[in-house]
Parts: sequence; C-alpha cells; structure tokens
Amino acid sequence: MEEDHALGGGGAAPDPDGPDGVRMTWNSWPRNKVEASKCVVPVAASFAPIRSSPSLAVLPYPPLRCKPPCGSVLNPFARVDFAAKMWICPLCFSRNHFPPHYAGISEANVPGELYPQCTTVEYAPPPLDSTAPPPLPVFLFVLDICLIEEELEFVKSAMRRAIGLLPDHALVGLITFGTQVHLHELGFADMSKVYLFQGTKEIPKEQILDQLGLSIAGVRHGAVNVAPRGPQANGFHSSTSVNRFLLPASDCEYTLNSLLDELQTDKWPVEAGNRALRCTGVALSVAAGLLGACISGTGARIIALVGGPCTIGPGMIVSKDLSEPVRSHKDLDKDAAPHFQKAVKFYDNLAKQLVNQGHVLDLFASALDQVGVAEMKVAVERTGGLVVLAESFGHPVFKDSFKRIFEDGEQSLGLSFNGTLEINCSKDIKIQGIIGPCTSLEKKGALCADTVVGQGNTTSWKMCGLDRSTCLTVFFDISPSERSNQSGIPNPQLYLQFLTNYQNPEGQMRLRVTTVTRRWVDGSNTEELVEGFDQETAAVVLARYISLKMEMEEEFDATRWLDRSLIRLCSRFGDYRKDDPASFTLHPNFSILPQFIFNLRRSQFVQVFNNSPDETAYFCILLNRESITNSVVMIQPSLLSYSFSSPPAPALLDVASIAADRILLLDAYFSIVIFHGMTIAQWRNMGYQNQPEHQAFAQLLQAPHDDALGIIADRFPVPRLVVCDQHGSQARFLLAKLNPSATYNSGQEVVPGGDVIFTDDVSLQVFCEHLQRLAVQS
Repeated sequence: MEEDHALGGGGAAPDPDGPDGVRMTWNSWPRNKVEASKCVVPVAASFAPIRSSPSLAVLPYPPLRCKPPCGSVLNPFARVDFAAKMWICPLCFSRNHFPPHYAGISEANVPGELYPQCTTVEYAPPPLDSTAPPPLPVFLFVLDICLIEEELEFVKSAMRRAIGLLPDHALVGLITFGTQVHLHELGFADMSKVYLFQGTKEIPKEQILDQLGLSIAGVRHGAVNVAPRGPQANGFHSSTSVNRFLLPASDCEYTLNSLLDELQTDKWPVEAGNRALRCTGVALSVAAGLLGACISGTGARIIALVGGPCTIGPGMIVSKDLSEPVRSHKDLDKDAAPHFQKAVKFYDNLAKQLVNQGHVLDLFASALDQVGVAEMKVAVERTGGLVVLAESFGHPVFKDSFKRIFEDGEQSLGLSFNGTLEINCSKDIKIQGIIGPCTSLEKKGALCADTVVGQGNTTSWKMCGLDRSTCLTVFFDISPSERSNQSGIPNPQLYLQFLTNYQNPEGQMRLRVTTVTRRWVDGSNTEELVEGFDQETAAVVLARYISLKMEMEEEFDATRWLDRSLIRLCSRFGDYRKDDPASFTLHPNFSILPQFIFNLRRSQFVQVFNNSPDETAYFCILLNRESITNSVVMIQPSLLSYSFSSPPAPALLDVASIAADRILLLDAYFSIVIFHGMTIAQWRNMGYQNQPEHQAFAQLLQAPHDDALGIIADRFPVPRLVVCDQHGSQARFLLAKLNPSATYNSGQEVVPGGDVIFTDDVSLQVFCEHLQRLAVQS
C-alpha cells in the first residue's frame, strides 16, 4: 500500500475524462439499493457540460426526441430498424418513427448523431430569425471605493485593462459604492450624471426602478425573453432609458476611462475606532434590479470588486465598531455570529432573483481580512459565478485572474450564459441531486429520488453562468421497480443522457447532448465492481459530499465519518484472512484511496480552523466546480523534485523528500511553492548561477520556475506563487502539506540536510497500520 505513494496523485492519462467529460465513482453499477449501500462510496458521476473537445461533432439541424414523457435525444445506442424507418430509445424502450426528412436513412447513410464515436454531439440549428444579430454579453461592474488610495489605484488600473479587452459590442455598466451606492449614467459624455441610493436599508426592486425612470410598465415590457439587438432593441425597456446605463464598450470607452480618472475613495468620514461604512448588499441589489429591468433572460454578469466587509444595510457581516471582530468558524459553530443568518438569507433571495433573470454574480474579494465570501457563496454558486480571493488588488492572484475573464483565444475561459441541464436515465435509476454551480428548477418527475443531495427534487437545473472548466457532480439512487424485476431478462446496460442548452460566447444558442452507458452487475460479484472503481473520482466525490454535510449538519464529524467509511470499504473489498492485519492487501484500483483519505482528513476542507469562513467557502466553491483532475490536486498536492543527479521526477509527498541539495515544486492548487534546500539556497545567495562555469546550476534554478509558470498559465483563479528556502518562514507552505513521517518526537534519525515536522498528527504509515487492523476485525 505504501508503494503507490510516489505517484503523488495516480499517473493520469492524457485525458482522464474521456471524450464525454464524464467520470464515475463506479463504472459497473450494483443492481439494487442494498448492494449499493454496501459499496460505501455513493454512485455518482462528475460531468463537465461544455468543456472544449477537438473532436466534437456540431450538427446544423435540430435534435430528434423520443416521445413524452421520456424526451431523450436520438443517440448511437438507439436500435434502428432501417427498413421500417423506426428507432427504439435505449432509455425507455419506446418505438419512434423517423420524420420525413430522415427518409434517406440507411445502413450506408446514417446521420451524425448515430455514429458510434459521437456519444457527445452539439446541435446548432439555424436561428428562427436569421436577420437578428445574436444577443450581446453584458458586464456590469460594481466597484468598492471604501479603499485606501493605493488599493483604489490598483482597482482602476485593472479596470482600464479590462475595458481595453472587452469585445466592442459588449454592453457595459458601472456602479460604485461606499456608504452610498452610485449608479453612473454613461449616456452623456459631456457631463457625468449619477443616481444615489441610501446604503442603510433594503430597497425594493420596484423602488430602484422607479428612481431610475424604469417603472413597472417598462419592467413588464423588458422582462420578455427577447435578446437585445443593441441598445435600441425591443428586449430592452426603451432606447432612451436603458442606454443611459448600459452602452456598447466601443461607445463608452472614453466616458468610462474619464470616470475612472476622476474616481476617488469614499469621502464619508470614518470615526476613530470604527470601520468604514460599506453597503455591499444594497449595491448588488441595485445591480440586479437594473439588469432585471433592462435585459432579463439574456446573458449578463455582475462583476463585484469588494475590498472589505459590508458594515451597513442588508448583507452586513460585522458592525462598524472595530471592537466587534469579524466572525470566525468558532463563532459560527457556537451561533455567536449575530449577522450571519440574516446576511445569508439576503443573498439567498438575491440568488433567486438573479437565477430568475438568468444573470451571474462574479466576486473578486481582495482584502487582508474577510469581506463576506461565506455569506455571498450562495449567490455566486447558484448563478455559476466566478470567485477569486486575494490579499490585495495589487496581488497577481487578483490582477492576472481578473484579466483572464476578458481574454479570448487560447487563454479564453469560454464564458457562456443561460444554461439549463436536463438529465434522463434508464428506469431503475433515480437522481438525488447535484453538487456544483447550478440551481434546481424544481421540475419533479418519476426520476427524482426520495433522498436529496445538494440541488435536488428535479430533473432539470439552471446554470446562469458556465465555462469550459465547469464541472457538476450528480448523485444517483438505484431503485428497481417491480416491473423491471418481472420482465424476465434484465438489460445488462444502463444509460444516462445529459442535455445542456446554453448561449455560447458568440451569443448563439446551442444544445450539447452526451449519452453514456455502463454495465449493471450483480452486487455479490465484487470482482466486477472492483474492476470498475475509479479511486480519484471516489476521493473527490467523498470530499464534495462531506463539505456539503459540514455546511448543512451542525454536529457532523467529517474525520470520523471518513474513517468509518474507509474501514467499511476496505473490509468489503480488501483481500485478507480474518483477524490477520499482515495478510491485508488492496486491489490496485483501491490502493491509493487510503492515502487520498489521509490527505483529505488533513486538508483545508476538513481542518477548517486553520482558515477563516471566507477561505473555507472559497475552497469549497472551487472544489465543487473543478474537474476531478484539478480537485485531486486540491486534496492531495503533487510534488516534483529537481536535482543535479537526475531529471525532474515526482517525489513522495513526505518530509523525507526534503534534502539540502534539492529544489521541490509543490502544486497545492491554490498555491504553488518552490522550495530550495539549504545548500541550494546558500549557493544561490553567493551568486554562483551568474558565473559562466555554473550554467548547470543556473538551469537547475530556472527549471522549477518555468514549470510553475506552465501550471499558472492554464489555471483559474491564478494560484499564489510562493518561493522559499528550507528553514525560512514561508517554508510552512510546503511543510503543512507533507506526510509527517519524521516529527519532533518520533525519535528516528534524520539524514543530514533533511527536516522534521513539529506536529502530533499521525503519519501515513501509522494511519494505514490502524486501517489494516480495523478492516480485518471479525
């Protein structure tokens, strides 16, 4: 069990997600509930709805659907009778006639969606009105100005850069806020005109619109699900009122830059012993109200740049009095955070409003203290928004991440809008729900399970914002009906179909259809179950599941739950003689799971007291929306070693990997650490790398930097880069992630130039010994 540790995260194939972007905990499914519960790890699938795939077939016509109530789309698994021009749906077994325009179909002439390799296809039917231009993306910036001069300058320069990168046709709006909210009119370049809103109390949507001259009659008119065709369009409220606030970037670039030049920090006086008055909640209400009136039903993003906690009005997380500290995990556990529940309820309502309108909330939080990410999490996650947490608006984590949103080409995130996801599955399978950036559309049906995980009670979900890396985890329940048991020969295959409707970055509506199949197996056949187990997906699904339980259940003990699950799993699938720990072995498909769980127990997802509630919320949002490969790195970082004696190679995630003549590169997802051994650091300080005869040393120093930049280039949010030396203060970023095989009291000899960790945590070896002993108990 120890040998696999060197893999650092399992040797990943070039594309572990396969052509469909689907990975499952079990690739062979047990046939009934009892057998499924014995499998311990839930039956779940991780699915990336619109990830880019070079081989994706795009079909220029509408899909062919099975008769209601099924509604599945024709796919390669359908049985086709070419003579009778019929197809049988693999999910519900209904027989469907091909429509007249499929008359030419034959074994030698099949449409694209029936090709065996086309299990994922995208339909791009021509629009009904070919003269209408596609809807425009909308970016409404909401800037915090309760900042010190220096921070405001950083924000302004990031904004100028963003405005230069925006597509010319994108619509842009600007709101700034401090003690009050300022909505800027961009329609008059000659004179700046601002609408002010009081920051102290919640303002009903109607009142916001009334104040802006976008009254109720206009709202009804604007809420029609029509995409705007430029500022003068029908989907808009009216040409005069709306393009006062939202203008194409090419028309208002000059005005916006002039506004930024004149923008000053909030002038409201702050008394001694007080925090600045900041009305984040009201600012976001005004933003949501404006977008709802103008462009409901088309893709829009509210991009909030927040530099401190909300101290007045709705969404307040701490009072203005500095003697009251910002809430900690301890306060939340003891119910001693007076503003928390109220703020969460406010953001929950804001989330409902935004989902209704089809709009996204992105959050860029940059401050040394907390700004309220924990409270805002619900609105960001339900709308599929992006979130970035940094220490300052001048930090590369903020600057480089912010720039990435607006870039196109290779660097583009592929930001898409207005998605809905439908899931169909074979009978005997029910859907419990989804963990990830989406909202249940409460579309109940026969496929909904009784138990709910995450966003459930539905077969259809809304994703206001999604991009190429968006990933969702679907939890399934197995409940064979009486009918399926009586039908004699059970079908050996099960089928799942994912239907994603979305507006792509170019503004066209697309439907992506992914259909996958897996085998049913008899639950007593553990061999087939083991062959189909995916331990990376299992580790990530367990991490997502427990972080949800930690949030929802007050007394939930994650460490204990993980330990008990792992012991049950090992005693069910391990090979051993009863009561003989030395005889215990695990199949290679399970062999790295104990170390994943060991690292998960020590990670930021379980040990939350090392972090603020904001950081924990941030980590969980990213864990729930990233691919399995990325999420594995969050749970169990990867470690590379660089030395003179050998090329860069994976190293054990263990304190024993530290040596004086080595450089280590740790990828912990949120941070990347370049760690120089003592000798290397001394040579570098003496400047050997600058001497011509030490070119090899210069190259050795450079190699980890190049590899780190490679990782940073295709990750969002941009990770924090830490460069440190052995025994330096920042070495803690590496030491905290390593297995403590040598601690201050373990009494073993440490090689010269090695290191120990000051901890009372058990090491992986001790953890595995306990596991073996408990798993073989009769």
